[in-house]
Amino acid sequence: MSKRNWALVAATLVSIIYGVTFTIAKDVMPKYVDAFGFIVLRVGGSVVLFWLLSFFGPKEKIAKDDFPRIIAAALFGVAVNMLTFFKGLSYTSPIMGAVLMVTTPMIVLILSAFIMKERMKNRKLVGIILGLAGTTTLILYGKSMVNAPNASLGNLLVFINAVSYGFYLIIVKKLMDKYNAFTFVKWIYTFGFLMVLPFGWSEFQAIDFGHLPADIFWKISFVVVFSTFLTYLLNLVSMRELKPTTVAVFIYLQPLFATIFAVSLGKDELNWVKLLSAVLIFIGVYLVTQKKAPSEK
Repeated sequence: MSKRNWALVAATLVSIIYGVTFTIAKDVMPKYVDAFGFIVLRVGGSVVLFWLLSFFGPKEKIAKDDFPRIIAAALFGVAVNMLTFFKGLSYTSPIMGAVLMVTTPMIVLILSAFIMKERMKNRKLVGIILGLAGTTTLILYGKSMVNAPNASLGNLLVFINAVSYGFYLIIVKKLMDKYNAFTFVKWIYTFGFLMVLPFGWSEFQAIDFGHLPADIFWKISFVVVFSTFLTYLLNLVSMRELKPTTVAVFIYLQPLFATIFAVSLGKDELNWVKLLSAVLIFIGVYLVTQKKAPSEK
């Protein structure tokens, strides 16, 4: 198998893992572990794994001037990103959470326009409007009777998570251009762990590890090892061979895998509001991510 094919397989596996994670994490929260306590487990476990892996990676020294950017990446890529995502997921349903994550490419485009002064074509502006309309509809009206105690708040938090991740992608770009990813990822997660610890320490202490069912223990392990640590490594494999725009397209598979997995297990259900919102979001994403036509200057 060619390197490109391996990269495509790696990117697909990331989407499958993330899609499955929406339902697996819901099985853990909030019955056995509250959202912020789960984040402490997830980030703390990943810190250990990334530091262990760094001993086998390239040896690079990070310039002191780059640590503020690393701290900012930890804030948006780990702390705000994960805290709002898991808390939002504990309130909303897996399908709605997965669909809202598809807004990330549009958010990155908007942030790039403001922060990096990139120009936007009318087609992309229409796409952004449609995508945000779908997102707003899902947040306000995408209520679910299945596994979603406060869908509106949960949807809003997942949307904030997507915005935060958009900031992270822009902030981390310069680090990836300058260093090997193994050099700085351990620092991003270390600072991120310090940031989430105050929010999740009391919930972490409340976890009754001695009485956790075996399946819940394995689901927690799955989120730490596969949904965080392994997905990052697989993303590295895919990004070596594929363009960033190609890798980004695979995020659109997450709602598909999340929906298949959640519905097949009876963890969620479809309705017209969710379908309409999803259609608007996907049309918006399609318009935003289309390549520039030859006639456009």
